Formats: sequence, C-alpha cells, structure tokens
Amino acid sequence: MHVPDGFFNAATSVSAGVVAAAGVTVCLRGARRELDDRTAPMAGLVAAFIFAVQMLNFPVAAGTSGHLLGGALAAILVGPYTGVLCMAVVLLVQGVFFADGGLTALGINITIMGIVTVVVGWGVFRLVTGLTRGRVAVAAFLAALVSVPASALAFTLLFWIGGTAPIEVGAVAAAMGGVHVLIGIGEAVITAVTVGAVLAVRPDLVYGARGLTKPLVLRGAEGTTTTVGGQEPAAAPGRLKPFLLGGVGLTLVLAGVVSFFASSSPDGLEAVAENKGFLGQATDHLVTWGLADYGEVGGIPVGVAGIVGVGLVLLIAGAVAYAARGRDAAKV
Repeated sequence: MHVPDGFFNAATSVSAGVVAAAGVTVCLRGARRELDDRTAPMAGLVAAFIFAVQMLNFPVAAGTSGHLLGGALAAILVGPYTGVLCMAVVLLVQGVFFADGGLTALGINITIMGIVTVVVGWGVFRLVTGLTRGRVAVAAFLAALVSVPASALAFTLLFWIGGTAPIEVGAVAAAMGGVHVLIGIGEAVITAVTVGAVLAVRPDLVYGARGLTKPLVLRGAEGTTTTVGGQEPAAAPGRLKPFLLGGVGLTLVLAGVVSFFASSSPDGLEAVAENKGFLGQATDHLVTWGLADYGEVGGIPVGVAGIVGVGLVLLIAGAVAYAARGRDAAKV
C-alpha cells in the first residue's frame, strides 16, 4: 500500500509529515519503557523481517496482490512504541533507497502504514487477549486482520480530503476496504504464525505476551532453575544469540531467495487506483538509485537488492532501538 509521489497535494503531505514526525518523537520517548540491551536487537530483527516479508507479494484476487504491512506484528513482538519506530525505519529505507513509496508521501505512508496499523493492531490485540484470557495467537490473528483494512480506509479518508484527483469516497472506500480485507487475511496468517513461532521458542521476547503466558521453567543438571516468560521475561544474554542469528538467517533467505517467487501483480492500492481512475496522478520518484524497484532499475537481482535492504534496515533500526532504550533498562 505504499503511496507514491503525486497522489496528495502539498498541504496534506506536509500535514501528514508533521503527524508522522510527532508520532515518531512520542514513540522515541515511549520506547524507553519497552527497550533494553536484550530487546533492542530484537527490534532491529523485527524491522528487517518486516522489510523482507513486504517483498513477498501474494495473490489475493484476479490480477491483484498484497503484502504484509507489519504494524500489528511489530507492536505485538516489541511493543507499540517500538513498533512504530520499526515501521518508520522500514518505510524510510524503502522510500529513499528502493523508490517504494514517494519521498513527498513519506509522512502519509508512516501515518497510515505505521501509526494506524500499530495503534489499531495493538488496540485489538489487547482487547482480544482480555476477552479470551490471553490467547495470544488468536489475538494476533485478529489484530492483523483488522489493522490492514483500517489502514486502507485511513488512506481513503486522506485522499478524499487532500488527494490530487476527485473520487467517489464511498466507492473507493468499498473497493479499498474489500481488497484489503483479503490482504488482511494473509497478513493475519503471517502474523499469527510468526508470533506463535517466537512464543514456542522464546516467549520472553514477545512483548504482547508478558504476563499472559505461563512461565517456562528450565531445570539444570545441578538442580538450578531458570524462569522464562510469563511475569519473568528476563533470559540469559548468551541464549539470545542463537535466536537472533537464526532470525537473521531466515530473514536473509526470505529477501534473498523467496523474493524471486513473489507475485508481480499490482498491489491493492495500485489496483484500486487504476480501476477508479486516479493512478495517473502518480509521478516519478524524486530519487532513483540502482536499487530502485528492488534492483530492476539498476539491473540488480531482486534477491541481492533484498539482502542489501535487510542489512540497511537491521543496522538503522538496531541503532535507533539502542539509542532509544531506557538508561535504567540498559543496565539489565
């Protein structure tokens, strides 16, 4: 759902940029309560994973594809404040280096794909875990499912207010909502499977499961016990490295290999824009590097471009997370 340059007038683009900047500023402060030396690397991995999976467009209807947005997933794994930061880094790297989303529309994209998906996804997740007595996987599925059409409807509202072409807001809202419900199902499956996998291996690293999952008690040969998960999320730092290395390896495989098999059909926003007659408002990206369009412009294989992108996101998001972590928590 990356919005290109040209879809919005200057006033709306600037206003959304202010909202996005304010949101990121608030989240930089809020993330201090979510991040420490142990969880900061997890934030970098989550951002890189979202970047990689966003490259994997999957078919959702005749001639239309979709991809993960990732806001709900990020919020559940690393917390809502940190989740917004992860999404902002992903969208920044995509817009600047890969021409995926316009530079003038960066504020729009962070607002609708980052802030809206995280806020809605986290809100639904907390509501469902409260109603289902902590069923994290079910809550993750529903949170992701709702967050995608919510983002699509937010785009429709903003385009109705400040788009560069007139639209029948009801018709566009129905089209955007309809196709993005289908995309949301794919997002929900990916989110639930990912959260479930991390819960099975390292429940202490799932922010949304803190206080909801039963503690995992590990008994050593000498009778010592270590509690992992539940109310005691702390884990031995040495045990984190295999998980992180495995996660980075999986992410590189997704971006470097699986990306070759992604659907080439237009995504939901592009398909609706073409069908409703405002796709022509899109303008060329302001900066075009060899990595633009994930290597297509420079003749770089998509897998190579994906690996470069994963590295960039991992470094930037990790650095942001370390900078944002709380001083007291940093001593953990």
